[in-house]
Amino acid sequence: MSAVLGAVGALVNPAAVSAQIEVAQAGGVIRAIEVDGTQRIDPATVRSYLTVAPGDPFDPEQLDESLKSLFRTGLFSDVVLRRDGDTLVVAVDENPIINRIAFEGNRRIDDDELRDEVELRPRVVYTRTRIQNDVQRILEVYRRSGRFAATVEPKVIELEQNRVDLVFEIDEGPLTEVQRISFVGNEAFSDSTLRGEIATSESRWWRIFATEDTYDPDRLNFDRELLRRFYLAEGYADFRVVSAVAELTPDRDAFFITITVDEGPRYTFGDIDISTSLPDLDPEELEGVVTSDPGDWYSSEAVEETIANLTEAVQNRQYAFVEVRPLVTRNRAEQTISITYQINEGPRVFVERIDITGNVRTVDRVIRREFELVEGDPFNASRLRQSETNIRNLGFFGEVDVTTLPGSTPDQTVVQVDVEEQSTGELSFGAGYSTTDGPIGDISLRERNLLGRGQELRLSASISGLTQEFDLSFTEPYFLERDMSAGFDIFRITRDNQDTSGFDEYTVGFGLRFGYPLTENLRQVVAYRLSQRRIEDVDPTASRFIREQEGETLTSLVSQRLTYDRLDSRIEPTDGYILRLGNELAGLGGDVSYVNVTAGANFYYPVFENVILGISGEAGYIWGLGEDVRINDRFFVGGSNLRGFERAGIGPRDANGDALGGNRYAVGSVELTFPLGLPEELGLKGRAFGDVGTLGEVDIDPGPGEVINDTESLRASLGVGLSWASPFGPVRLDLAYPVLEEDFDKTENFRFSFGTRF
Repeated sequence: MSAVLGAVGALVNPAAVSAQIEVAQAGGVIRAIEVDGTQRIDPATVRSYLTVAPGDPFDPEQLDESLKSLFRTGLFSDVVLRRDGDTLVVAVDENPIINRIAFEGNRRIDDDELRDEVELRPRVVYTRTRIQNDVQRILEVYRRSGRFAATVEPKVIELEQNRVDLVFEIDEGPLTEVQRISFVGNEAFSDSTLRGEIATSESRWWRIFATEDTYDPDRLNFDRELLRRFYLAEGYADFRVVSAVAELTPDRDAFFITITVDEGPRYTFGDIDISTSLPDLDPEELEGVVTSDPGDWYSSEAVEETIANLTEAVQNRQYAFVEVRPLVTRNRAEQTISITYQINEGPRVFVERIDITGNVRTVDRVIRREFELVEGDPFNASRLRQSETNIRNLGFFGEVDVTTLPGSTPDQTVVQVDVEEQSTGELSFGAGYSTTDGPIGDISLRERNLLGRGQELRLSASISGLTQEFDLSFTEPYFLERDMSAGFDIFRITRDNQDTSGFDEYTVGFGLRFGYPLTENLRQVVAYRLSQRRIEDVDPTASRFIREQEGETLTSLVSQRLTYDRLDSRIEPTDGYILRLGNELAGLGGDVSYVNVTAGANFYYPVFENVILGISGEAGYIWGLGEDVRINDRFFVGGSNLRGFERAGIGPRDANGDALGGNRYAVGSVELTFPLGLPEELGLKGRAFGDVGTLGEVDIDPGPGEVINDTESLRASLGVGLSWASPFGPVRLDLAYPVLEEDFDKTENFRFSFGTRF
């Protein structure tokens, strides 16, 4: 190893190099060059690196350069040049060859990932410099994963024939957590507010599944950008991050991060104007899409939203090539920012072609049909972004990268789509508990991209204390290569209604469905369903109204459902609304004839930050066509759609207290969702709600001595709830107290449910 150190020193210290040139005196001519010490390397190869040859004089400068040239090859651990009469003797000590590279002690990062990082390979010349470089690369891999306490020690095992095995002994150490994040210079916003805006978070006991509480320098740089965006959105146009310093504790197990900021003054909007060079375009017609007014606090998000609105509004007026540029005038004395939105004709660029790569399994057309652009269309950046979003929403790809490349001519562009496919098959198991259905379990086998054609096939089974359901469904999202979904369902359902109505219900059947958009936000689904129902095991003490329903019926019906969706999110909406209108017509064959209509709406409004007001309502009516409506076709209210009452807890009942259902119903709810002041990562939210509902009108004529309680009066309840987005699945707890009820209603003050899928 000392020879290796000597070699490294020779490269950086000319004096060290000269010390290994054992030439007694200068002068004379080199008559021959002799190479000693080579094992694997041909002597001719050594001579080729020399800057002298037979016939050259013994020049110290040239010999010094020859020595450096040999060391620079990395093939030798030591080189000595000496003179033996008129012969130049080159004595070399070859560096060993690596036979094998191994990693020990690495549990968190596998061998393949580490092997890709290091430069050394088997059959490569071993040098200490290369080893130290690879040690630093391995340490960097662990630092990127949050383990700054990791250590790496290379071990060399000498073998015969000047070969070595190289072993990297790794002590991964614990995750280096972020113990504290502090801010300096912030006056407008508290430390806790700013911590909520950055990606890095402090380590806490409840973040057992989080990775953002480990130190990552790249993430910290991203945090600087997140803070800048946040302050710009709040009007602090001069904001800057002065420094972001991470200090490692002496025991190397945690970091203290200190971010120093300069907020600067807060600006308001000054004059806001629109100008354009496009002919026949009146700027006054576009003022309605501007999202800010003079005097409002300045917001970069409002500016970006206005640019997007103006671009869309102008394009809707048949201007295909549009460029909107905000011209900003900052008045630091008055702390105002005036903006003129300049609308000009953009460069005339067309889509030459769309190239798709990376889709090994998914066929091209599944991706192409998600594009808002086709080849030959005018290029539109907003439509391209929406196309990328559409492809991501398919859920077929782990990575989607949409870029543009120059086309064959200056007015052409090529859209390049690179995708990385991911598994689309799912085998899921579920478990949970509900106060309504008791223990719940389900299993589902689903393929979302059948044969790479974007089709969905699903086989599921759900079993609870009261319901057993089996379903096979298939969906073609683009039927006949059009934006129209089509599919079928085959189902078998068994329900235990003994506690609510004194009978069991068995249903088997199939359905066909078609869905298509009418406008951008309005969609219609048309369906046909044929099902056979059987009411059995009627309680011997049940009333005549229940016993008369016993037996089998065949239902053939068509239905349609209109949905107008303007929600910002389907999963957890915070703003917007959704409207629904549905109809069913039974009697196209079969034993049952009726028509029903249902309508509903949900509205969400952000009252304050993270405080969401939700208002929902739904109503329905069913008419029998030439016959009374059967009990299993009527509506039932209570439980999830009217908290404070049991499932089927309100509405008409017979003398035994069995629920008979109703021909018309209406329910409504007002709910306020709010944070509890706990860390957002816990996923806990509080709810305060009020529910109201009514159910009535059962078309049954009671005989002498028979009683039906059917007041159709208004019921209402008030309550509070808790929602937890737990690692094991969603958990909901509601405490509700009826404030309007009837004596024969069945109430329920506590509702609890949880579930998971794995």
